[in-house]
Amino acid sequence: MEPAVLRDDMVDSLEHESKGCVHSDAISVAMRAVPRHEFVEDDRAAYADRPLERFGTRVLSPSTAARLLEALAPSEGDNVLVVGAGVGYTAAVVAEIVGDRNVQAIDITRRLVYEARENLANAGYEGVLVDCRDGIDGLPEYAPYDCILLEAAAIEPPRALVDQLADDGRLIMPLGAHEQSLVVVEDGDVAERLGGVAFQPMLVEGEQADTVERNRTRREDREHARRDAERRRGWQQDWIDWDEQV
Repeated sequence: MEPAVLRDDMVDSLEHESKGCVHSDAISVAMRAVPRHEFVEDDRAAYADRPLERFGTRVLSPSTAARLLEALAPSEGDNVLVVGAGVGYTAAVVAEIVGDRNVQAIDITRRLVYEARENLANAGYEGVLVDCRDGIDGLPEYAPYDCILLEAAAIEPPRALVDQLADDGRLIMPLGAHEQSLVVVEDGDVAERLGGVAFQPMLVEGEQADTVERNRTRREDREHARRDAERRRGWQQDWIDWDEQV
């Protein structure tokens, strides 16, 4: 079946009352235009409404991506930052609405940055800038932003991202740890809660999604070191001054 037909079927299902993820004409038209199969390795799974994995990160299902995009509500000409670019699909949908040169995207994992750049170029959105950055720092060189989309969970809105918003700008993000809500942040405060979500936590420098260390972050390494020190006995306690013990 032709990809355009599959895209129409996908968006039709997202608009149906059973899912109700797509409400606006802008998001509907954009998702029908973006060739999702350019961002997903398995062409057969590209238009199925389920998440996938790529280089250690989760590729959002179409329904989850639609929820984020509807909350972001970008308009033509907006300057938009996508934090956690992943494979680049959500950045492409935003670019379809605001123009590809008005979209910047960052990801902490260099391999995903290369992947997103290639995918966006293949899909026709080569004007989107994708850079390897720590998401918590944002991309101040292109600020202020009318919209910022954070595709990872944090327990509070990152200060740098809030500071990079335009005066009437908004940040869309999953807020919380074990229990998360999709929220709209305006003027530094949560202005609206849009229901529960489940996202991976925001990574910081030293925490890469595509390495064997993915599940052993810096914070976890410190905790493991502390516990290991507490378990040591006798000669293993290298902090003991043995000369004083004689």
